[in-house]
Amino acid sequence: MKKLSLLLVTSIFINVSLLNCKNFSSNVKKNTNSQDEKTNVKNSIILNPNLATESELVKLDLAPVLVSLILNNRPFLSIHDLNKLIDNYDKEELFKKIFVPLNLNTTNEKDFKMIPGVGDRMAHEFEEYRPYKSIQQFKREIGKYVDEIEVSRYLSYVFVPVELNTSSEENIKALPGVGSKMAHEFVEYRPYENLNQFRKEIGKYVDDKELIRLERFVYLKKQ
Repeated sequence: MKKLSLLLVTSIFINVSLLNCKNFSSNVKKNTNSQDEKTNVKNSIILNPNLATESELVKLDLAPVLVSLILNNRPFLSIHDLNKLIDNYDKEELFKKIFVPLNLNTTNEKDFKMIPGVGDRMAHEFEEYRPYKSIQQFKREIGKYVDEIEVSRYLSYVFVPVELNTSSEENIKALPGVGSKMAHEFVEYRPYENLNQFRKEIGKYVDDKELIRLERFVYLKKQ
């Protein structure tokens, strides 16, 4: 009887030990994978080519001719516009420094993988939680898979479009290059009946190029 009890206790101990080892190995693998991604892109400053100043682009050690190309051809309404412009450059390296943010609700999985460090699995997770109603939702859902530093890095690469008549001012401020003052103006002219009204009112504060850039971040619900 003592032998049987001893065998039983020993068996339980071994199983628990194996389970702990498995969990530890899984955690190490997850952390290692995250660390590998960060190794490739850590300490990167990711600039929006539509917003960066000439001096900011120069500080990224971009070739002078490339800096001129970016300044003379913006605004870029999609990453594909920038992609065509830099055909003769190392895109993988450039996208660690400059990127045109992707619409989280409409971008396809293939384009999500243009983001440095995003592979098949993470691109799938980006799509999995659609539709996103706010960037906070994105942070919450994707934070299940990577740490806060990595989520923060992703924020330079994506945006959540806002519905002009219903989105909160906080969500509007989360749009690339939209601060408190412009977010207030977005709200000030509600309700919007159409995008022409948006162009007319917001066009009082920005030039045509900036208006085109801002328009890609907004939409109106169909009546």
